[in-house]
Amino acid sequence: MLILLPPSETKWNRPRGGPADPATWSFPELGPVREEVARALSGVSGSPDAAAVLGVSEGLLDEVARNLVLDTLPATPAAQVYTGVLYDALDLASLDTAARRRANRWLVVVSALHGAVRPADRITAYRLSMGVTLPGTGPLAQRWRPALDGPLTAAAGNGAVVDCRSAAYAAAWRPGRDLAHRWVQVRVPGASHMAKHTRGLVARHLCVEGVAARSVRAVAEVVGRGFDTELHEPVRAGAPWVLDVVVR
Repeated sequence: MLILLPPSETKWNRPRGGPADPATWSFPELGPVREEVARALSGVSGSPDAAAVLGVSEGLLDEVARNLVLDTLPATPAAQVYTGVLYDALDLASLDTAARRRANRWLVVVSALHGAVRPADRITAYRLSMGVTLPGTGPLAQRWRPALDGPLTAAAGNGAVVDCRSAAYAAAWRPGRDLAHRWVQVRVPGASHMAKHTRGLVARHLCVEGVAARSVRAVAEVVGRGFDTELHEPVRAGAPWVLDVVVR
């Protein structure tokens, strides 16, 4: 099973420790595109128009400056780098050993800088969003799409794809037609401010329940043990199923 998460805008980094080693990250086949995006990000981050290109306020220029030294900053597990509402609800640190092992296998964060990482991959906090267009690289979602297809399709294997991403990150990879019948988007109707929180709870629930679902209906059954749910069939061929989820 594959559970897709967005990154968080806010990120945390250890103050001490050795730097990240990209050779140890999941999905090593993404290496060439990772290097390309990292070079482009470094070039932009040192330019006078960095804030405008990266779509951030002038008040975040200190975070942008960190992009210039990512290869020297202390490495931190992605599970700790990504923070905020979704990750507070997911609360990986409180999972028991078995559930955490499942989380490290099933959870994948789609990243504008790294393409895709798993919770145990040791990365560093960065400032870059998937909606950005980097000079020389182009729109990031478009650049990552072909690179992510093979690795994420392989990561899904024979299991379901549970999609908890926001729209910008969903644009970076859509399961192909052979996999689309096992693809389900988690939607939180009528409560946009609660969507991140609920998706984090759903991801946690799946890891705790420990059922390696191979179909969308199996996912809906497991999620339905802890939430009120309604499953909707795809609106067209190749589109995802949609699972509406409400916290009880």
